[in-house]
Amino acid sequence: MSENAMPAAALIEEYLSYLHSVRGIAPRTLQAYRGDLSRYAVYCENRSLNVQDAQSYEAQGFVADLFAERISASSVNRALSSIRGFYRWLSANGKGTQSPVTALRNVKTPKNLPSVLWEKEMAAFAQLPDSAGILWPARDKALIMAMYSAGLRISELVSLCLKDFTQGLEGAKVSGKGGKERYVFFSPEARDALSDYLPERAARLKKAGIKAAPASGAVFVSRAGRPISVPGTRWIIARYADRCGLGKNVHPHSLRHSFATHLVNAGCDLRVVQELLGHASLSTTQRYAHVNIEGLKKVYAKAHPRAKIKGTERKVAPDSGQGKTNE
Repeated sequence: MSENAMPAAALIEEYLSYLHSVRGIAPRTLQAYRGDLSRYAVYCENRSLNVQDAQSYEAQGFVADLFAERISASSVNRALSSIRGFYRWLSANGKGTQSPVTALRNVKTPKNLPSVLWEKEMAAFAQLPDSAGILWPARDKALIMAMYSAGLRISELVSLCLKDFTQGLEGAKVSGKGGKERYVFFSPEARDALSDYLPERAARLKKAGIKAAPASGAVFVSRAGRPISVPGTRWIIARYADRCGLGKNVHPHSLRHSFATHLVNAGCDLRVVQELLGHASLSTTQRYAHVNIEGLKKVYAKAHPRAKIKGTERKVAPDSGQGKTNE
């Protein structure tokens, strides 16, 4: 062990403190980094090794252990990213000389298309709170419409405060990943749903003995008047997903995916969609172009006369010559 080696736990907390105070990393991201780095530190400790002295073959062993535990490829890549950043910080602050993960590449991840509700499906899902008669209909419709019409992440939704809204509920300022702020916009239907919900929210707070919430108060609250949480929001959406009958895996992020897909389908420029979603990279937004292509394929297979035989879909080989014209 190096003479200047420090306990791994102390180094990790110092690094996380730096990420929070200097880099402005979001709390949930910090929590994920803490888990990854603590797991790595335990791996090193079980081998009587300080993290500052780890070599590349030991880092490779850590990754192999993750795979042995059937950890997803995306989680393995996040762990590698956490460790890379940690060692860069160690080196920059004179606490380490080399990174054992420099030569390790990210593993390939399956490019699954996002779960999307098409326009009619989304319209039907948004009406469920009115007809289902469960939970808190006014709140739930406002929640669903706000997430969909503004393309909000679930963390952005639960963080929404009254002070964040513009006059007339036309839009709001939200804080996304890495503390990056952006303005989002609400459709007329979303504004109507919010207008119906907010008086009921005020009444619930009063009934719960909570004084009129200040402008910093959370917009979406439970029946008891407490701000709803991320798990609570997932639970709400799951209750309606059970009743929607669409045969799809509907979750909170499906509403954000649907928002982006519908914009792309309508011809919206990808860079505009990128800004509305708060994506740091255009490559993240480009997957919605692929979703659009998949949608077009389905429409083609159902509608094109040469793509059907007696009501069933028929695949046509690209070079078969069928359907050729002189154009």
